[in-house]
Amino acid sequence: MSKTFSATLVALTLALPSCAMADAIQRLHDFAKQTKTLQGTFNQVVYDRKNQKTQDASGEFYFSRPGKFRWVYSKPYEQLIVGDGKKVWIYDADLAQVTEKKMDQAIGESPAALLAGSSEIDNFFNLKDIGQNNGLEWLEATPKGKDGTFAWVRLGFKGSTVLSMELKDNFGQTTLLKFSALKENDQLKPELFSFTPPKGADVLNGL
Repeated sequence: MSKTFSATLVALTLALPSCAMADAIQRLHDFAKQTKTLQGTFNQVVYDRKNQKTQDASGEFYFSRPGKFRWVYSKPYEQLIVGDGKKVWIYDADLAQVTEKKMDQAIGESPAALLAGSSEIDNFFNLKDIGQNNGLEWLEATPKGKDGTFAWVRLGFKGSTVLSMELKDNFGQTTLLKFSALKENDQLKPELFSFTPPKGADVLNGL
């Protein structure tokens, strides 16, 4: 799995809101206040700048506010991304390699920051409701800063649930995600958000 693709995975890990309000922007703000945990499954497709499919992946995820997450890729390759609120670990099973970073370095002005809290969302992102498409109501967020890893991220809601996300990164790639089996505010085990590098794995320290 490429370094570019792995960076995109980190950027995606926390941008999965759902809540029942009138428009997409209000839903995002209310989600930041009301949703404490979220879990579900995902399917992810990545296209290059020429719109050629380069990756088709699937797996499951778990989030716990603030800043804790577990993103598990089961297909086509095994990869695990874990955040404990202070650090992020990216474990590539095929390469037996772990990359460790500080949370702020791994996330920055990324879709992950959309989960950081309602008081911060408007400080870092320009938000706009972009209407309905394919039966979903869409929100677009663009970073105010110039150091982020993406150009924009779009969240597609249906009713009280986010079912789709689109992300255009600064490498020209477009990532599409579809979510299912979502469960909000269930109690999640603390060990989901801790990580110890497997014995024999190479650890790359990005701190």
